[in-house]
Amino acid sequence: MSTCSVSKGCFVFKPNSKKRKIPSAADCFSEGTSDSEDSRQRFDTCQLLWKQVKCETEQLQEDLNKKLFDNLLRFLRQSHLDFKEQTTEWTCRMKSSEIPTAALVLGVNVTDHDLTFKGLSEVLQDGVTPFVASLRSKECPELHSSILIVVYFYHEGIKHLLQKLLTQLIGCHVDMDSAEEEEYPQISPNRIRCSVASLTDWYMNVTKKTDNGTPCKKPSSPPRHWNTPPVVVIFKDMESFTTKVLQDFIVICRYDGDIFTSDVALHYNFFLLGCAVFVFLSQCIHEIPLVLIFGIATSPMIIHKLLPHSVSSLLCIELFQSLSCKEHLIKVIDKLLLTSQFPFKLSEKVLQVLINIFLYHDFSVQNFIKGFQLSLLEHFYSNPLSVLCCELPEARKRVNFLSHNQCENIRRLPSFRRFVESQVSNKQTVLLTDDGCLKETVQALLQDLHSYHDNYFPILRCLHAFTSSLPKYPLGKQIRELHCACLEKKVWETEEYESVLQLVRMLAKDELVTILENCLEVIISSPAKLLGETVEKLEEYLGRFRNLEETNDVQEGSVSSLKEIQKKTDLYHLQKTLLEMKESRRCKKLTKFEMLRFEVVDFMDSLVRKHLLPAETQFLHEVMYFSSTHLLREHLNAAPRIALHTALNNPYFYLKNEALKDDAGCISNTAPDICIAYKLHLECGRLINLVDWLEAFSTVVIAAEGPNSTAKDQVDDIIQYPFLIPFWL
Repeated sequence: MSTCSVSKGCFVFKPNSKKRKIPSAADCFSEGTSDSEDSRQRFDTCQLLWKQVKCETEQLQEDLNKKLFDNLLRFLRQSHLDFKEQTTEWTCRMKSSEIPTAALVLGVNVTDHDLTFKGLSEVLQDGVTPFVASLRSKECPELHSSILIVVYFYHEGIKHLLQKLLTQLIGCHVDMDSAEEEEYPQISPNRIRCSVASLTDWYMNVTKKTDNGTPCKKPSSPPRHWNTPPVVVIFKDMESFTTKVLQDFIVICRYDGDIFTSDVALHYNFFLLGCAVFVFLSQCIHEIPLVLIFGIATSPMIIHKLLPHSVSSLLCIELFQSLSCKEHLIKVIDKLLLTSQFPFKLSEKVLQVLINIFLYHDFSVQNFIKGFQLSLLEHFYSNPLSVLCCELPEARKRVNFLSHNQCENIRRLPSFRRFVESQVSNKQTVLLTDDGCLKETVQALLQDLHSYHDNYFPILRCLHAFTSSLPKYPLGKQIRELHCACLEKKVWETEEYESVLQLVRMLAKDELVTILENCLEVIISSPAKLLGETVEKLEEYLGRFRNLEETNDVQEGSVSSLKEIQKKTDLYHLQKTLLEMKESRRCKKLTKFEMLRFEVVDFMDSLVRKHLLPAETQFLHEVMYFSSTHLLREHLNAAPRIALHTALNNPYFYLKNEALKDDAGCISNTAPDICIAYKLHLECGRLINLVDWLEAFSTVVIAAEGPNSTAKDQVDDIIQYPFLIPFWL
């Protein structure tokens, strides 16, 4: 839209009142798919499955953090016990003791810290105190020139910190009745001065009713918070905070006015003025039950690196250690992948990609879960037969409503084609032509696939119980390594498996009994119905081990042979006796324990060969297994160099602006300046003349204006600006 006017001015054009229709997630899910007849059903199944996975992971996170949060609550309760009983005692204590500080070591998986701190804040606000403030380093910056405020002498870093702290605390919810709210109205954070004195006055006003001992009505429900709730300040990323900001905040919150004597002020006039203001700010802070929580990603020693001894000595620090990210990942894999609860599965290569990203990139469990979510979404989006990836009763119903196109998709599956080739010729013809017979066969194959999962995971855990205690861990220390080995190929054909059998045949009786008891517990708790005979067999072996009595026949024979050797002094008879002992050892009769141990090992070997087949050997495994590793790498693997080159060399790839389309090898003047400079740089060798680079850049930029442009000089000044920056730095 354009307009003409005799004078220059700004004209406002109202946008069209018609609102653009925003497509729903289900509509976006069905876009671009050739098989869209059941896209809505696939989308609903994907959403339902993800909700179940999300609830499971959230519950797991809550269970893992429970012990840590309980220890933190115990620390808070112990730190403020005197303050809860009597305020005067707390005042005396605060003058002679340190600020309670919890050093929370969370590990290097920084992306997972937000979820932990969110859960901690909710626990504190639910049962301890409503006054919880979470601070980040980027929210409390410090200018290099520490500007002194006229009234408070705060530099910019501590000013931002106090501003963020007051904003969060004053905006929090406090349990009050209506009369109390009228007496102490909420103060707007925008109208309050950012100082420690303001924080003290606000806290005293909020807790004035309790401090004065005013009688109150009997509460209808038990109070959620303590009578004198503490003020908890959480520094989420302590390593990133400026040292000056942390030091000033701790010193301001700890000291009172008694430390600044007049003798010091007489010697330092300027210091006296600063101390007078400082005393005004700090004279009431000891009346606030303050608790600091430091979120640490590296090591607790960072506290002493950031804070000098004069500041760290003001803190009463207690160390808390969260569960390591590797142990957390083991729990997540156990809940999501090593179970038959969820029908969706990951192939060996996809699982290995996610684990490698975790181990060699960020150690983030949340990113691993997001990768699992991406795999789930891609599976249901790109695979039309994923509509059958659901619970077995529901899958049976959906098979009956499959269309002819979907039946053809099943016939094109490699695993189903392998199944058809294994049938007789008449059966093959029926399966390839009759949809009704195909549906009945698919229902039976889905039943076998679900039974395979029910039997696979218990036997996998039993095998891991045997291999996890062996020296050098031939099949891996973690169960995820054993799972990947079983998915990749037949594990009993590997050399590592043979070494496992040899080592298991050398286990002692106590070790075997313990392992068999663990296996029995695993199989009893599993939902597999076909493993009933396995339970009976394991119970039989345990009973035989308990009733086993070692015989001393072999030991008595060896003792008698040693006595004979000692009696013989002739060399001929000595050699003859040694040869006889060697022959007897070769033909040595196995003891009852050794025979039973060999029998147990053979039984477990038969279970492994029967139930731990690779998933690719199962018919219709494509319905439940996601195996597109290239899609996963494209979205998750970090490739900044390729992405930057693509953005600079072809900006249309990301911006999708038709004006940025250009022929291959041409440099368009409509491209962003940085793209033009980058393409000109690619035309040169290792070295480039800055003047020539500027001239070429100027030629490309002003190419559209023509040779008679009157604004050439002004444009040149603007063009020269980015090329002059290196000389200023």
